[in-house]
Amino acid sequence: MSTSTTQVSSTTDVVDLLRAQHGRIRDLFDQVMQSEGRERTEAFRALVRLLAVHETAEEEIVHPVARRLPGGAGIVDDRLAEEREAKELLSELDGMDTDDPRFLKSIDKLRMDVLTHARAEERYEFDRLRDEFSPAQLRGFAAAVRAAEATAPTHPHPGTESATKNLLAGPAVAVMDRVRDMIRDARDKG
Repeated sequence: MSTSTTQVSSTTDVVDLLRAQHGRIRDLFDQVMQSEGRERTEAFRALVRLLAVHETAEEEIVHPVARRLPGGAGIVDDRLAEEREAKELLSELDGMDTDDPRFLKSIDKLRMDVLTHARAEERYEFDRLRDEFSPAQLRGFAAAVRAAEATAPTHPHPGTESATKNLLAGPAVAVMDRVRDMIRDARDKG
């Protein structure tokens, strides 16, 4: 598991866990925007990985639970549409050279979209989860999120914004992503 994920994995409440990850995502965006060269590339790779595993876990665990709350279906549908758009842009960026002049403009758009999305999740989903579920249930959801993240793909895959699609495609895609990451990392070090 990456450092960016493990830094918040000791949190026991799902709402606190996801809010802490949102904070780490904000920090990584800042790091990408304010750095250059190898440092930018490494920060961007950490950001891609965290966004991919974070969104997969939300799609598999959090959104299905939130969907069952009164009015939850509409709220979740809005978040899923935002996630798909973000995954599409992140997928484009994932194949781009971080020194490409178009990269900063695109990453800034992604940053604004993702941070707006995160605020909406916190306000419309997370607060309602905390109101509707017991501390024990919220701890159980956090454990489920961590388990989903441990086996999630490490790159964006637009079109898999549902628990069913993630569970069907996720394991094979996750293996391919992780092998791709190992090859890339070995190539970069060699």
